[in-house]
Amino acid sequence: MLNKVFIIGRLTGDPVITYLPSGTPVVEFTLAYNRRYKNQNGEFQEESHFFDVKAYGKMAEDWATRFSKGYLVLVEGRLSQEKWEKEGKKFSKVRIIAENVRLINRPKGAELQAEEEEEVPPIEEEIEKLGKEEEKPFTDEEDEIPF
Repeated sequence: MLNKVFIIGRLTGDPVITYLPSGTPVVEFTLAYNRRYKNQNGEFQEESHFFDVKAYGKMAEDWATRFSKGYLVLVEGRLSQEKWEKEGKKFSKVRIIAENVRLINRPKGAELQAEEEEEVPPIEEEIEKLGKEEEKPFTDEEDEIPF
């Protein structure tokens, strides 16, 4: 089954890094996305959406030091649903597990870090590459739908 997400948005705060008992780094941040559309009266409206993002491993540690509040990034990843129970009530949350994060733009006044001084390809090239990835065709032999 296909579970792939691409989203462009701004970090709402600095990434927070923690470590699992195994020593694996985990970074978490929230991404804000603004959707602009025309309503029934032809007037432009804007609504904001916020997505929690989590990443694991060495790359997560790098992202925690390279990105901060206000940075515009492209996140490539997958959706994951976390479920838990508290005081007899069931809760769930869907978040993005990042597999890749690309810098698109820094906020005004943000200083370059030494690693960021390398040339970053234009985002249009990255988006074009994403559209060319081949997907495995669906067959009846795959798992049944889980609902």
